[in-house]
Amino acid sequence: MFLAVLAAAGCGRSQPVRATVPPAPVPGVYAEQGIASWYGVPFHGRRAANGEVYDMNQPTAAHRTLPFGSMVRVSNLDNGRQTEVRVTDRGPFVEGRIIDLSFAAARAVDMVGAGIARVRLELLSAGRAPAGAGNFTVQVGAFTQRDNAERLREQLRARYDPVYIQDFDAPNGYFYRVRVGRVSSQQGAERLAAQLASRERVRTFVVRLDETP
Repeated sequence: MFLAVLAAAGCGRSQPVRATVPPAPVPGVYAEQGIASWYGVPFHGRRAANGEVYDMNQPTAAHRTLPFGSMVRVSNLDNGRQTEVRVTDRGPFVEGRIIDLSFAAARAVDMVGAGIARVRLELLSAGRAPAGAGNFTVQVGAFTQRDNAERLREQLRARYDPVYIQDFDAPNGYFYRVRVGRVSSQQGAERLAAQLASRERVRTFVVRLDETP
């Protein structure tokens, strides 16, 4: 999956700001529209976030909040081609992108050459966990230098709790992700993300917290 140098974190003590929060994903009802990207080498053969070995030739995808095992129909809005993928990974952590497809899935919807495409996602099944329930956090930063991550954490700790750093060994470098909060619903995490973006001027990504494989 593609990585960004900035991301988000969340759970604060101050009063939340008003925000429009999307409904919890429900199979057969939930749909999402935005930009898809795809990832292959050098992630091929490495562990995905769900513990499986990532095979770019299988129809899988990375999504920030849907439970592992969720089945999603992906429609390329530019050419009408469709494919179905299983969520096995977390990402993408790039502003404006909603899903990272495997090479096989990207080829199925004819977006390999372009690298990105406008897509519509339809949730077919939510895996083993309810799609909107669980624990969520907000990622506010991802740095290659731990000192920078520590600096952001200290800046936020006076107003939010918890604020923590998660190490991530990526093929393109070692990253220190700064995350805020542990929220028991996606809607609550989205509200926290909006608060952080408005008050702290950071880019935010709501992420489902998964148990370590």
